[in-house]
Amino acid sequence: MPKKIDHEERKETILSTALEVFAKEGYHDSNLSLIAEAAGISRPTVYQYFHNKDEIYYYAVKLITGRLFAKYSEIAWGSEGGDEIERMNHILSDIIDTAMENESALMNLMDVMVSAKREGVDFADVIHHRTAKLSILFKRLLRQGIDNGNLRKIDIDSTADAIFNLAELECFQVAFFRAFDKKSAMNMIASYLEGLRN
Repeated sequence: MPKKIDHEERKETILSTALEVFAKEGYHDSNLSLIAEAAGISRPTVYQYFHNKDEIYYYAVKLITGRLFAKYSEIAWGSEGGDEIERMNHILSDIIDTAMENESALMNLMDVMVSAKREGVDFADVIHHRTAKLSILFKRLLRQGIDNGNLRKIDIDSTADAIFNLAELECFQVAFFRAFDKKSAMNMIASYLEGLRN
């Protein structure tokens, strides 16, 4: 009887291997043959899941953001967690923790973005599309905070964008600066969020 293949597990194996190959070889010099060899599978098997390395990148962003959004929805709307400011602090702290725990993968993803940008490929739209749910989640928390009287009246769209930009900035710093200080980062974020209180 043939062995049953877990296709999602195989896709994730290809994905994690590809990120390692991108980091080692650079995005430009990587190809599906190198990825297949590093993963210990055939090149045609890789082609069953991905047409090219760009598609691997898209899948990586989709997989990571999908998992994170499910977690952050639970923090935002679960039964525990305090008021809206406390929930946003918790989400932002977890974003930074996740970035720090996955620093090499984050560096690989950013390296892919930089390399691709040099080649005229811009992944910004993909990133913004995949992270739009997080921005919407911040908007909903802000609206709820205003409605509950916990937050002062603010421009919800621009404030949610500012919070999202803080998260992006901290992830960028995790990836590129060895001396990243989470405590200082969270103090700055907490100070900004506390300024939104009524």
